[in-house]
Amino acid sequence: MKKLVASLLCVATFAIVGCNPTQKGAVTGGAAGAGIGALVAGDGNRGTGALIGGAIGGLAGAAVGSNQEKKQVQQQQYGQPAPSQYGQPAPGYYGPRY
Repeated sequence: MKKLVASLLCVATFAIVGCNPTQKGAVTGGAAGAGIGALVAGDGNRGTGALIGGAIGGLAGAAVGSNQEKKQVQQQQYGQPAPSQYGQPAPGYYGPRY
């Protein structure tokens, strides 16, 4: 049983190498959520807890991955880190800072 789990984790790790950040976040969040859901659920409800936790974790992981992907695209597009809301001009603005 331990060899099966280890081999599945190995295959899953190599399967997500070519994915974008949104997909990686969904897979990671789903796996973590399923594990936590199975642990938190009672003795007779482990399967249900894993399903619910996996679904919630997958959605949360996809949201985090999507945010990271947007930041990467913006960084590649402008060649600089994404500006904060306060104190930095918008990308592409070359005027004086007041």
